[in-house]
Amino acid sequence: MRNLKSILLFVFCIGILACGTATVLQEHGLPMAAPEDVGVSAERLQEIAPTLQGYVDKGQLPGFLTVIARKGKIAHFETIGMRDVENKKPVEPDTIFRIYSMSKPITSVAVMVLYDEGRLQLDDPVEMYIPAFKDMKVYNKEQTETHAAKNKMTVKHLLTHTSGLTYGWGDKPIDKLYGELKIFKRGSGLAEMAEKLGDIPLVFEPGERWNYGVSTDVLGYLVEVVSDMPFEEFLQTKIFKPLGMVDTAFSVPQVKVERFAALYRPTEEGGLRLARNAPLANDDVSFFPSGGGGLVSTAADYLRFCQMLLNGGELDGVRILKSDTVELMRYPHHQYGKDGAFGLGFHVVTRKDDDKNKRSTGAYSWGGAAATTFWIDPEKELIGILMTQLMNNRYPFQGEFRKFTYQALLDAEK
Repeated sequence: MRNLKSILLFVFCIGILACGTATVLQEHGLPMAAPEDVGVSAERLQEIAPTLQGYVDKGQLPGFLTVIARKGKIAHFETIGMRDVENKKPVEPDTIFRIYSMSKPITSVAVMVLYDEGRLQLDDPVEMYIPAFKDMKVYNKEQTETHAAKNKMTVKHLLTHTSGLTYGWGDKPIDKLYGELKIFKRGSGLAEMAEKLGDIPLVFEPGERWNYGVSTDVLGYLVEVVSDMPFEEFLQTKIFKPLGMVDTAFSVPQVKVERFAALYRPTEEGGLRLARNAPLANDDVSFFPSGGGGLVSTAADYLRFCQMLLNGGELDGVRILKSDTVELMRYPHHQYGKDGAFGLGFHVVTRKDDDKNKRSTGAYSWGGAAATTFWIDPEKELIGILMTQLMNNRYPFQGEFRKFTYQALLDAEK
């Protein structure tokens, strides 16, 4: 009798959780479907949770939220572990995460909205809009001398990370300059950021090669200049509100801070330490309006953004981009690495092989510093999203989540 009561209680709790998840997704995400109805094996999806739970049980990760959508419907939505370990608050369907560099695809879409409106061209020199980028200097290889740039930096260079800008994370002379000028100083704005960057030499001639850096942050300011409205206002007006992305912003209002996750780092012993507490109920949470890494979001919000792209720029009757523009964004514009290229805001898979457990050629993706990740696979009509909050990630769970997802596709067996 005791076992029966336990089973019934477990089923009741699962039902309550499912109802809460369904409510969140129906209001803000996409419709749910039985996995088999969209060509996904429910049985194989069950392999995801034990693997991710293992990291939580070992104290290596605080918690996860995973989403798989196919053919416009959600086949898998699962939460594991805690959004706030110290206060024993679980990850919930509407938990708000720092998405860091998953802001970059959103900023890139904002630029392409202006492109669709005919307000800028990809080959436009950046200095047309941001005078601080006139007469840029370029370091030599040793970073001991500079010379006048031979090529003008263009909008496309910024979108493809071939601008010559960097992040200043190393120990070279240019990294010291980035640190001294405090590019993302709290309380400053995008105009001040651009002025500072205009005074720093580039690490190579624009268009010469790929280098991850603050290119997308400059794009955020470019959007602000071209649109003649604050960058966040443009995002809200042109992307977030039309798509129903109700929790995506450069700030978290007090009425939502209870849902905001804490941020963690790994310890040398393999455990966790707090990098940043979850905010208190009366905290005012805001971030520098960094187009490259300042946004917060939820899985439901980001899923709507991804589905818009998978649909060719439209969702629920609202068009954000022209379909040809989405194709242009996911085209492999600049090859880097052995199996991929960079499009206009994303990594694009270019390799061709017969491994059915990997993303298809043409799939595009990106991730964030706190180990969040997403991918869109047009060939499979598939979206995968993983949310967590761990800086300096050293674990392979992102690849494991992708592998289990592709192994669960029923038509992959054909």
